[in-house]
Amino acid sequence: MTPDFIPVQITDLARREITDTLRDNKIPDSYGLRVGIRGGGCSAQFLLGFDTPSSHDQVYWLEHIKVIIDKRHLMYVIGTQVDFEETEQGAGFTIHKV
Repeated sequence: MTPDFIPVQITDLARREITDTLRDNKIPDSYGLRVGIRGGGCSAQFLLGFDTPSSHDQVYWLEHIKVIIDKRHLMYVIGTQVDFEETEQGAGFTIHKV
């Protein structure tokens, strides 16, 4: 992996929502967007939230957004896309393989 390698994609709409959320909630610069998995095997689910990096994490910068990925989760999140969707049921972030 090169230093320019970014394992996840973030859509323009998701990027705006992430930036707005960080700013509007006065979340400190030490935080970033954590992308990972929870659970394992067939029941594994994608994990998305705001967090600070630890020694187990790899940090990537994607257009001014700090993306934090646990090194143990990296192989599972490569090729995922973070998006923001607004539907009749509500609005929120989604993450899926592309």
